[in-house]
Amino acid sequence: MDMIVTPTGKLQGDIQALSSKNYTTRYLLVAALAEGTSTIRFPAHSEDSDALRRCIRDLGAVIEEDDEKIVVTGFGRHPFHAKELNVGNAGAVLRFLMSVAALLPEVTFVNTYPQSLGKRPHDDLISALQSMGVEVEHQNGRLPITIRGGRPRGGKIQVSGSVSSQFLSSLLFLAPLLEEDSEIEVLNDLKSKVVVGQTLEVLEQAGIVVHASDDLMRYRVPGRQQYRAQTYTVQGDYPGSAAVLAAAAVTDSDVTVRRLLENSKQGERAVVDVLRSMNVPLTHEDGIVRVQGNGKLTAGEFDGDEFTDGVLAMVAAAVFAEGTSRFYNVENLRYKECDRITDYLAELRKAGANVEEKRDEIIVHGRPEGVEGGVEIDAHFDHRVIMALTVVGLRAKRPIRIKDAHHVAKSYPNYFEHLQALGAQVEWVK
Repeated sequence: MDMIVTPTGKLQGDIQALSSKNYTTRYLLVAALAEGTSTIRFPAHSEDSDALRRCIRDLGAVIEEDDEKIVVTGFGRHPFHAKELNVGNAGAVLRFLMSVAALLPEVTFVNTYPQSLGKRPHDDLISALQSMGVEVEHQNGRLPITIRGGRPRGGKIQVSGSVSSQFLSSLLFLAPLLEEDSEIEVLNDLKSKVVVGQTLEVLEQAGIVVHASDDLMRYRVPGRQQYRAQTYTVQGDYPGSAAVLAAAAVTDSDVTVRRLLENSKQGERAVVDVLRSMNVPLTHEDGIVRVQGNGKLTAGEFDGDEFTDGVLAMVAAAVFAEGTSRFYNVENLRYKECDRITDYLAELRKAGANVEEKRDEIIVHGRPEGVEGGVEIDAHFDHRVIMALTVVGLRAKRPIRIKDAHHVAKSYPNYFEHLQALGAQVEWVK
């Protein structure tokens, strides 16, 4: 399904932020790794979280759910021997479960999205697992991947963090269940440290002890631990809300988004500060962000590694800012569902934006007068690209058509319904 986005001058209304995908997937995983029954309140419903639900069920977890909660009876350190696991297009789910799969004699992760997840590399995690005595069969670091484990070893473990922090998080979920104590050292660089903070927060809530260095590059993890079954409450999601806030910023608006905690460990919380620094009129208090946009923004320079999943939405806002904006330290965007630098900027140019790229930077020469639009855009099956291009379409002079926009369901299934509730002119077409 494609989406026609028609220029919309005014947005107004009050919505609840969707629940956090990142926290939902982590809570589902620790609930599965616990022996006993856990409850997850206000879980996210998206393709990613649904993929993890499906996979942990295949591994032996018992799941019951209603409109407000999921109840999970976990399998602990003894997952059921599933022959195959299908994670769909969910990279984080794949990487988290690759380590869990090391507890099994053999399991194959199939490749159902060869043009997206199938292109993404996982070599750094594969190398770490192999050093732990796990046999991994793979296609140059890509899917399909077969894990042959059974008894992974702890001890000294090294993993690169230069491509993704998900590899480290994956090992942190596994290490507490091993017989030996583990020392994990991160090599090179560590991208998205704030997301590692979310993993550590969830592990602590699950009763797991991890000793992390201040710079998050070294970890001591005692073995023979048990995950504690308990109740978790999922907070509102900043990465998805970033696009809604950007849409409000570039239009004449009075938009309120609720359930966005000021003290959240989500790095994308920084998008509120980014918009504020671009002189967008907004307030943030008591978990409520209110944007009273006037469409006037000023350019700025921002470290994108602090809010990785909010960068594309902020770039979309910067398209209409006065001056030149620079988003640096963003190379890891190249290793997502698509190359979120080259591919995304190519589509922005089609719509009339003046943007340029470097290896680890996005540079936006703002056009406060707006962009032409009137084009068909390829979102490369990427939910973040879809959401961000919608922001541009709202401020374009002519409608844009976003191909395969239904892939927004990967993280935010009701994104367009929320925009419609705020007054945006968006329409599904076949």
